[in-house]
Amino acid sequence: MDFTTIFTPASIAMHWGETASNRIPYLGGNFFPAQKKAGLDLKWIKGQNGLPISLMPSAFDAKATFRDRIGVAKVETEMPFFREGFKIKEKDRQDILRAQDSNDPYAVAVLAALYKDADNLIMAADVVAERERMALLFPDSGNMVIVFKANGVDYSYNYDPNGTWKTNNYKPLSGNKLWSASATADPIGDIIERKQAISGLTGAVIRYAVMNSTTAKAMYACDSVKDRWLAINGRAVGTMIPAEGRAVVDGATEVAVVVYDKQYKDESGVAHKFVPDGYVSLLPEGTVGNTWYGTTPEEADLREKCVIVNTGVAVTQIKDEHPVNVNTFASEIVLPSYEGMDDVAVLKVL
Repeated sequence: MDFTTIFTPASIAMHWGETASNRIPYLGGNFFPAQKKAGLDLKWIKGQNGLPISLMPSAFDAKATFRDRIGVAKVETEMPFFREGFKIKEKDRQDILRAQDSNDPYAVAVLAALYKDADNLIMAADVVAERERMALLFPDSGNMVIVFKANGVDYSYNYDPNGTWKTNNYKPLSGNKLWSASATADPIGDIIERKQAISGLTGAVIRYAVMNSTTAKAMYACDSVKDRWLAINGRAVGTMIPAEGRAVVDGATEVAVVVYDKQYKDESGVAHKFVPDGYVSLLPEGTVGNTWYGTTPEEADLREKCVIVNTGVAVTQIKDEHPVNVNTFASEIVLPSYEGMDDVAVLKVL
């Protein structure tokens, strides 16, 4: 059995489709659905109270041109490029040769290891897109910037260059209003206030409050939340369980609490939460943008060796003759557009 005829981009894509169906999807894809376009130029239409808003790319081979109109800006920028791969080296091929007989049970283990490595590449590509989306939904200190610095490449995209979104839509709490001040904090009031502010600003209706479990735990521990539970149910609780807390907050605000605790490892292998502690993103129903995938060099020039998965992730296999290696790559050009950013509010509560 020749493994190079079995372990191909097409078989990798088929295997990924079977295994991915059993995984919990990333939350960001619900608010930024995947879209595909040709090339690597990202163009989107955005309006904000008569002021054009633009992405600001870094100096790394990025260009931006603007066509200003009253209340509308056509934004163009180059999308970032990501690529990584693994090799089946000559020593690895010796192990594969042991499984020339397709009936050999060792063949199953060898194939499983190869497909696992390929799956890891595709999952890493998905992490990139989710990191970008979460950077927009949970901007650090209200600064809506997507930044990647690794492997000698520096990508930086500023979605709020004049600070208008931060002024209108981002609210950091302080002092006894912080949700860590359980005796004085008022999470329900904070959510309602932001909900009304967005309604007055754009007319959008906030439906979801996305946070991680650390932030949710602090919210449920607040006396104002527990007192409302007492008023509704006629009994006090010392420690409120999540189901009880969600029922109180959802009922009082008509905003559904969504707890999202997925994590990832960055380029240095350090674990991070997609949703940082102490941040709450308040979102309307439906989508607020799109996750745009461009055309990678592999998709454009190595089409016969390339298969596309997850809308825009190119899985490519290239054989080297000397030394004899089989190289498998996953590449993507991906960046979200954020047409609905004005309809989103963010609270910094811890």
